[in-house]
Amino acid sequence: MVTITVGGQVLMLMPEKCVFMPESDTLLVADAHIGKAVSFPQFGVPVPAGTTDGTLSVLTSLVRRLGARRVIFLGDVLHSVRALAPGTLAAVTRWRELHSALELTLVRSNDDDDDRAGDPPSVLDIQAFDEPLMHRGLGLCHHPRPMLGAFVLAGHLHPCVSVGGRAHDWQRLPCFWFSDHVGVLPAFGAFTGMQAIRAQRGERVFASTADRVFELQPTPRRH
Repeated sequence: MVTITVGGQVLMLMPEKCVFMPESDTLLVADAHIGKAVSFPQFGVPVPAGTTDGTLSVLTSLVRRLGARRVIFLGDVLHSVRALAPGTLAAVTRWRELHSALELTLVRSNDDDDDRAGDPPSVLDIQAFDEPLMHRGLGLCHHPRPMLGAFVLAGHLHPCVSVGGRAHDWQRLPCFWFSDHVGVLPAFGAFTGMQAIRAQRGERVFASTADRVFELQPTPRRH
């Protein structure tokens, strides 16, 4: 992991593609998209099995290892109304029962999509709020946009970068992307897709692999 400070708050950027705020024992998760896999087979799109169980397993590991007392989802905790299929809902409900003492909060995405999941079912005991949700001076949002008087942390974009290695082999990696006023988290969930970003001068980009986070050095400008 990498530890940085933004908006006066310490953030731990985790390889699991989320942020931990140790001063408030809070885990920030963007774009979990739980249940996304069940939305695609009906359209003939092949998807990997076990994405929901895998996402929940990673979340459990993080909560236990870090001692998190609350999880704040920065939008899109559930993928769509089809994510509420009985099997998916049962899996998430079992997970919630195992973590009944955990405070769960959702920052609504309010995307213009008739198929969006809306607020989670009440059985999951997830409190939902419109963006921005203020937390220790940070503006927590789903959509990344500047906000007067606060540093914004958001998701929505599923940012990634291409990183080159030896023999010119390039790999797309999810990343954390920070400007002067806004930080964008990578998508937490499996099978979510990624969007390539182009960082500007002065912005910081941290790529994430399965076991580490590392900062990318700015690309020298060509004259």
